[in-house]
Amino acid sequence: MHWVFLSLASAFFLATSDALAKKAVADQNEYLVAWFRLVFTLPLLIAALFMIPFPDLDADFYRAFFIALPIELVTIILYIKALKASPLSLTLPFLALTPVFLIAVSYLALGEAVSVAGGMGILLIAAGSYVLNIEEVKKGIFAPFKAILREKGSQFMIAVALLYSITSSMGKMAIEHSSPVFFGAAYFIALNIAYIPVGLYMGRHDLKVFIRGKRYISLLLPGLFYGLMIIAHMEAIKLTKVAYMISVKRTSLLMGVLYGYVLFREKNIRGRLLGALLMFAGFVLVVIAK
Repeated sequence: MHWVFLSLASAFFLATSDALAKKAVADQNEYLVAWFRLVFTLPLLIAALFMIPFPDLDADFYRAFFIALPIELVTIILYIKALKASPLSLTLPFLALTPVFLIAVSYLALGEAVSVAGGMGILLIAAGSYVLNIEEVKKGIFAPFKAILREKGSQFMIAVALLYSITSSMGKMAIEHSSPVFFGAAYFIALNIAYIPVGLYMGRHDLKVFIRGKRYISLLLPGLFYGLMIIAHMEAIKLTKVAYMISVKRTSLLMGVLYGYVLFREKNIRGRLLGALLMFAGFVLVVIAK
């Protein structure tokens, strides 16, 4: 059961990194925050790369790697925008939508039908997204769903979940044609390099103040925890099925809601925690159904 501990550790590191990044991004340029959180993962990733054997790489690895990379770049930006725009308790739970999007893609592309468990999981995720905004129900029965359309952070995270359904498929292919730790380290090092022009351009008006004022220091811990998340994630994947590992890791949704209350005193926490629990349960059903 070593993989369970590693998966829970990965969830904790991710939720902690997100909470600390949200704190840092409150009054900072979000593109610079996203950039420096990535930069501070480099020491761990480079060290990991030198501690493992270099696998033989084939055309399938490079194809998956370079298809996923630009999409991942977009998710990094949308993710940090979500953290800046809205409460953690209204953004992170929407990551549970990723397997739903995967089911939809499989159905449209391959005609694969949704199982009973998968259908129940989708209904639970829908119910959870409703409960997240349950305080809106006094404005009408459909008001909680309409609230999602007003909450920019929720919309950004839904887009992230959709894009993750693509990058996770590409990542699985790349891992099968290399090794988990090698892929994780090489992928995020490449992501650091790819982000440089984005960070320089989108942060050009704030970069001097950001550097001179040493504001990047606030991203040291988020970057460290993000790097630890990557390592724990890849180590866990080696030990069990990807679906099982991701199911445990998605407890980060619940941790994120709790961080939202503890660090940011976000309101309506009971409803949002219940919504997150429903979405997590739906996520597990969908993953198991696959």
